[in-house]
Amino acid sequence: MKVIPRDQHCISRKNISPSALKVMARLRGQDFQAYLVGGAVRDLLLGGHPKDFDVATDATPEEVHGLFRNSRIIGRRFRIVHVRFGREIIEVTTFRGHHDGEGEGRRGESGVLLRDNVYGTLEEDAVRRDLSINALYYNAGDFAVHDYADGLADLQARLIRIIGDPHERYREDPVRMLRVVRFAAKLGFRIEHHTAAAIKESAGLLDAIPAPRLFDEILKLFLAGYGAATLTLLRRHHLLEHLFPEAEEHMKRDVRAADLLAAAMASTDQRVAEDRPVTPAFILAALLWPAASLRAEQLRDRGEPPTQAMHSAAQQVIAEACHRIAIPKRFSQPMREIWELQHRLESPRGKRAAELPDQRRFRAAYDFLLLREIAGEDTGGVGEWWTRFQELDLEARSRELAARDPGDGKRGRRSGRRRRSPD
Repeated sequence: MKVIPRDQHCISRKNISPSALKVMARLRGQDFQAYLVGGAVRDLLLGGHPKDFDVATDATPEEVHGLFRNSRIIGRRFRIVHVRFGREIIEVTTFRGHHDGEGEGRRGESGVLLRDNVYGTLEEDAVRRDLSINALYYNAGDFAVHDYADGLADLQARLIRIIGDPHERYREDPVRMLRVVRFAAKLGFRIEHHTAAAIKESAGLLDAIPAPRLFDEILKLFLAGYGAATLTLLRRHHLLEHLFPEAEEHMKRDVRAADLLAAAMASTDQRVAEDRPVTPAFILAALLWPAASLRAEQLRDRGEPPTQAMHSAAQQVIAEACHRIAIPKRFSQPMREIWELQHRLESPRGKRAAELPDQRRFRAAYDFLLLREIAGEDTGGVGEWWTRFQELDLEARSRELAARDPGDGKRGRRSGRRRRSPD
């Protein structure tokens, strides 16, 4: 263990949440150990301003809950305590110990940790953490940083390194491979050689992770503002094929699929940077669009009308994806609507087209159309037309549609109404 005194690091109490300081002070006041730990310490040492603050202690979850009326115990696999101060939540975890067959720890046959409520010492907790840069502890009592895994050296070297044997740590929890990639993308760090090499050999372990948990990880990977870099690393380390195999296969075969997804990630990252809202539905729509588009084309070749073909293709592709990633209906429904609107955007005609910009899902579908054009898909250049069209009022839209060439290829009107035969 290395103890870095206050005059040898840059952490200042004024950059720490007052709520976190209160939690640590109360725990210390009851003769418990209490440290700021994990991402907050890491980001403070990097000169950042973290929003989330986690505390580690030797108090059990029940003892922590007894000290804070504004708290509740959550989780089964890992029992932790959430202490709420208004909208802010301070997460308090008890030091984890080694698995020796006692306590509430349980492994599966493959070595996966099924339950991890085995408590131990500060030293044991440090080596049980996944990454060296996340095993740094700040003591608000004496202002020192405790470093048990050379995390400070790895921070200075801009290095992501798993603590312990990477193969064993990935067997314990395969999601750690995604965390390695996520933090490398977020911080712009390189991945240590052994940590990276073991990912390629262990990537298949992700296939056994429950679909709901993988969906939660997808949100962290792609909606935190560094999705483009994350996507590059997922592909480089052969992880995307275990999350979205269809997307990986299409990107290998067609550069337009790769360009579409890169553009979607860049757009989402920009929205996050500008503090604008983002939705998983848009990224998921981009990930699965090549598969849905191809399936719809095959159905059209069999005689299905375009709208029905896309509707059927969307249902099939999303159902297959949900076997790996449990996509909630609140996101799968907007995905289908974005896809199904693409044909109407490519073939604008009639009153329905005039009213389309006023529909709830139009903006997302329009943005998606523009990304398809950026990726090189042939939409007939209709994106620029919709850019102008949506700014018009309803009357002007009707005039614009009336002036549009009715014989313009696939976007033209049908040849005419069928006449009723005389009686």
